[in-house]
Amino acid sequence: MSMAMEEGARSCLMRFRHRLEDDIKPSYLMDHMVSDGVLTADEEERIKNQPTRKDQAAALLALLLRKDNRAYISFYNAMVNEGYNDLANLLHRDLPHGLPEGHKRSTDCCTPYVQTVLSEGGVPQRPVVFVNRPELVNRVREKLYRLQKEPGWVTVFGMAGSGKSVLAAEAARHHGLIEECFPGGIHWLSIGQLDKPDLLVKIQSLCFRLEQSLDSQPLHRPPNSLDEAKERLRFLMLRRYPRSLLILDDIWDSSVLKAFDLHCRILLTTRNRSLADSVCGSRYEVEVESGLDENKGLEILALYTETKLQGLPEVARSIVRECKGSPLVVSLIGALLREKPDRWRYYLGQLQQKQFKRIRKSSSYDYDALDQAMAASIQVLPDERREFYKDLTVLEKDTKVPAKVLSVLWDLETEEVEDILEEFVNKSLLFVDSHNKPYLYYLHDLQLDFLVEQNHSQLQSLHNKVVHQYQQHYKDAHSTSGDEECLYWIRFLTYHMAKANLFQELYSLMFSLDWVSTKAQLMGPAYLINDYVEYGPILDKENSETRSQFQEFLSLNGHHLEQRPFPDVVQLALSQPRTSEVYRQALLQARDRATTGKLYFEWLNKSSVESLSRLVIHPHQGSIYSACFSQDGATIASSGASKTLKVFKSTSGEKLMEIQAHDDEVLCCAFSPDDRLLATCSSDRKVKVWNVERALLLRVFEEEHEEQVNHCQFTNAARRLLLATCSNDKFLNTKLWNLNKPSSQNTMFGHFEPVNHCCFSPDDTHLSTSSNDGTVKLFHVSSANEWKTINVSDAFAESDAEVLVKCSTWTADGKRIICAARNAALVFDVETSDMLLEIRTNRLSTVQYCHACPTSNLLAIAFSNYGVELWDLEANKKMADCSGHLSWVQRVQFSPDGSQLLSCSDDQTVRLWETNKVHTTSAVCLKRDSDVLFNDDEVVVSAADNCNRLQVRDGRTGSVLFQSEEKPSRIRCTCMCKRPSAVALGQEDGTVQVLEVPSGKLLATLLGHTKPVLHCRFSQSGQTLLTSSEDTTIRVWRWQSAECRVLQGHKEQVRCFSLLPDDAKLLSWSFDGTVKMWDVESGEQLQDIEAHRGAILSCRVSPDGSLFATTSADNTAKLWHCESWKCVHTLSGHQDCVRSCRFSWDSRRLATGDDNGEIRLWSVKEGCLLRICSRDGKDGMDSLHGGWVTDLHFSPDDALLVSTGGYIKWWDVETGEALQTFFTTGTALKRIHVSSDFSTFVTIDSIGILYILQRVV
Repeated sequence: MSMAMEEGARSCLMRFRHRLEDDIKPSYLMDHMVSDGVLTADEEERIKNQPTRKDQAAALLALLLRKDNRAYISFYNAMVNEGYNDLANLLHRDLPHGLPEGHKRSTDCCTPYVQTVLSEGGVPQRPVVFVNRPELVNRVREKLYRLQKEPGWVTVFGMAGSGKSVLAAEAARHHGLIEECFPGGIHWLSIGQLDKPDLLVKIQSLCFRLEQSLDSQPLHRPPNSLDEAKERLRFLMLRRYPRSLLILDDIWDSSVLKAFDLHCRILLTTRNRSLADSVCGSRYEVEVESGLDENKGLEILALYTETKLQGLPEVARSIVRECKGSPLVVSLIGALLREKPDRWRYYLGQLQQKQFKRIRKSSSYDYDALDQAMAASIQVLPDERREFYKDLTVLEKDTKVPAKVLSVLWDLETEEVEDILEEFVNKSLLFVDSHNKPYLYYLHDLQLDFLVEQNHSQLQSLHNKVVHQYQQHYKDAHSTSGDEECLYWIRFLTYHMAKANLFQELYSLMFSLDWVSTKAQLMGPAYLINDYVEYGPILDKENSETRSQFQEFLSLNGHHLEQRPFPDVVQLALSQPRTSEVYRQALLQARDRATTGKLYFEWLNKSSVESLSRLVIHPHQGSIYSACFSQDGATIASSGASKTLKVFKSTSGEKLMEIQAHDDEVLCCAFSPDDRLLATCSSDRKVKVWNVERALLLRVFEEEHEEQVNHCQFTNAARRLLLATCSNDKFLNTKLWNLNKPSSQNTMFGHFEPVNHCCFSPDDTHLSTSSNDGTVKLFHVSSANEWKTINVSDAFAESDAEVLVKCSTWTADGKRIICAARNAALVFDVETSDMLLEIRTNRLSTVQYCHACPTSNLLAIAFSNYGVELWDLEANKKMADCSGHLSWVQRVQFSPDGSQLLSCSDDQTVRLWETNKVHTTSAVCLKRDSDVLFNDDEVVVSAADNCNRLQVRDGRTGSVLFQSEEKPSRIRCTCMCKRPSAVALGQEDGTVQVLEVPSGKLLATLLGHTKPVLHCRFSQSGQTLLTSSEDTTIRVWRWQSAECRVLQGHKEQVRCFSLLPDDAKLLSWSFDGTVKMWDVESGEQLQDIEAHRGAILSCRVSPDGSLFATTSADNTAKLWHCESWKCVHTLSGHQDCVRSCRFSWDSRRLATGDDNGEIRLWSVKEGCLLRICSRDGKDGMDSLHGGWVTDLHFSPDDALLVSTGGYIKWWDVETGEALQTFFTTGTALKRIHVSSDFSTFVTIDSIGILYILQRVV
């Protein structure tokens, strides 16, 4: 026995005794201390007999104080392992030194630094009984050291239950390794068998964890597609955590691995050795022999039974042999022997019996030993405990549950449940994750397999019980607390209902807007959308229409549902089509809630914004990476993540053929020129050629490409038919195949990075290849020699990041080639390699693909921001936006005759568009400078469209009452007059015109302004028209006689002006910082003041005519007296330009809005701040209002305020709380027109959509 405890350590325990007694859970700590040999089983028993947890803690500390240094260290290590890091830090300073070598835990593993790094990264602690496997651990560490200099992959592979996860965690538990190789931290992610939405949620939570620990405000909404998540993770791993290790535990599928192919450092555990073949970078592997050798097995048994190795009975060896080296099985038997030390022979007999015959054998694992050990462990449980354990069969793999979920299921107090679970943990029948408070419990995959196998005939009733107990416990409401228990129910309730065949319950849950709102708020939309995909076949039996309506709603609004504060789902749903069940439920709820004063708004003219795609087809589950027209345009082939190839009619979407084509994602498909053949290529590194008519496999080329094959294309003519393919291979990445030969006809050399795309010139003489090396190369098809290189990356010289060229496409005459890279499509001259034109688009989205029309000058471009655009290459002008996809668009292609266009996307759809229709219809969008007349029930809107025609529309129906011809000079402003019925427009060149409505007859052309006309309005009588311009003047026209008075005096442009209530005086303001008052009749300047140092951005007169307010780019607003022209108050406090203002109708309050989205309410009399609106957290955007606050209006009773910015918000003036938000499709609203009774609101967004919103009553 070593000496008594050091004084420092003793006094430290005394000092913190009360804190320790309050916080620790002794039973878990004692597990570690018993296995360290510092507590005996009797001592443990005595402490456990204390009545409460606190008494147990006190007894443990009293005992500790009588023990030695080893006990102190063991207690400290136990605290660290159980996640009590704060308390362990208190003890750390006084850790005893000078222990005999034999007793030191490998201190390099357990320094507080290591503990902190690992627990922050979510790396699991050591199991209760831990056996070190130093030679294996060192092999893994040695491979990890190789990642010090460059990124790469270390694969730890072995059979199920061979201890891979423990090994991976142990290898990372090393001070030197972390310090030298991974100072950026170690991040653990348990993967298991999952599909894309689950994977997205895993990566979302990893990104969230990484962003949290940067201490910066997470500026972003969670990524809502896998590609976006991959981009975010790539950014975090390369920029923020450049030298960190990502550990992916239990990977099953290579497509999952691709999401992490980010050029970073990764350790993965898997049962499948070849998984890492599909990714780029250096690869190392360590095999975990199918389990423990005999001595390790004996060591575990010795630890469990607290005997010395030499003291183990002879049968121990036979037991270890029967356990087939599985650490899990040895632990199960060890736990049984700890309870009944005299049963060695009995358990050996149990293991040797073969009473279980599995129905489904799994090749990867010898189940016999496990089955016998599990059966023996369950057999010794008391009856009611056995029933409880059986209930765990319903858990999903890789799911951890808190005790509270089981207390609902078993109808017991949580404390009782914890005791039962602790008993299961001690018997190795269950595992506990104690990083988390509350603790989370989970089963090993193999244990779950065993339970499912045992109870397969009762699965339905077990799931039924779960649903029943949940409904009993929560009655009609759902659990919404947001804790671990609530999240379990919200995530898995649908799963249990489906498994229990409770289809009616599933319909009523998933076809309910309340459920959608609850689940989206707590879990985000990805899980929800996944539910509709996964249970689609069940839901479709009830109503496939309703299912697709809910799915479409979620897919279109997913990005809003990610925002915090969480939006009002009923308001979002009111924008759905009138025929949708989602809209029907929303309207009922809105009407119901409106009775209590809640605000809701219906978008009256939404039907005029119809979807422009002619046909939408959902051919596959999962992303669609490729779709193409046949040469005759009658059929379409598509392929993607589902590993299948499908062919369907282009008129109706009717399926003609479906082939399970490859063992992995199918990245491309292509028709031969005579439509008789289809080629496919895949991540499985194979190229296949199919006979279309008979759906028959004709050829497989599987030898030559050693990495995934990205693209395949046939020659354009059938004379000398060749197939081109390109891949991620390092050197031999582009090949030409003659279908009559078994090996490739030619290989094109030149790229040393992956080649993403290859395509023949229209005459088949050249092949262009696009690569990650930033170039497009042109090869001679006949000789396979390189002809020339186009350095696409030179166009992006401003940034040092790598330029990946996604694809290239030839114009019909073969003279130009267009390349897609980053956010641009670049047009090059083939002969000279000069860049002729660059189409740069939204900097936030990347160009995924582009295709030149074979029969016209159009170019179609596919984007990561869900859009498809058509550009005219001659005019360098965007011709159309094809909106409708709900995720990244992967491909676009024109039909051979150019009449149709198809696009395919990660949203699992292929959409068809008619080229000439989108050409025109999608082009009709309005400009934001508009005017509106409210007439009883009528709403009339005038605005220019994007073809520069003036339109006057009936707002309620969206129908066009009048449309002018296209004007030669851009229309900059418009205003309407009731009597006479006329509309005026001001143009870029200074011309003003007045037209009769609805005949369109030109009533007057008013010439005089020399620069763009910025604002115009009629007087109340309609006889006078006032206009202001960039030429610094204001003109007053008697427009019927063309008489004109010029008001001169401003030094800079006059953006706006306002008439005082009697129309006799006019107030104008300008960027020159002055405000002037004019007599409208005589044109005389009555007043002139320099109001601000900066430009004046808005000015308003109070309704009672006594004051006016100005706001400026100098971040202030001022109140002025109309009579004396004295400044009454200066209102300071805004942190940005004050863009807009408005008086309340009683003239007692002023609202001001700034460019950071903040709205302030002021007392006009005192000039003091009453309150600030929009302080309820940033709306997931850079600003509080999604942009500048451009317009404000009070309701007639001054109780409500409406504001426009990136969207529309309504506020309670008294409290400053946001009452409702309406998200427009586009952003950057300029102004909102409000009816006098505050029931109808009209605005136009940045992409030209008109909104007529009416309050729901």
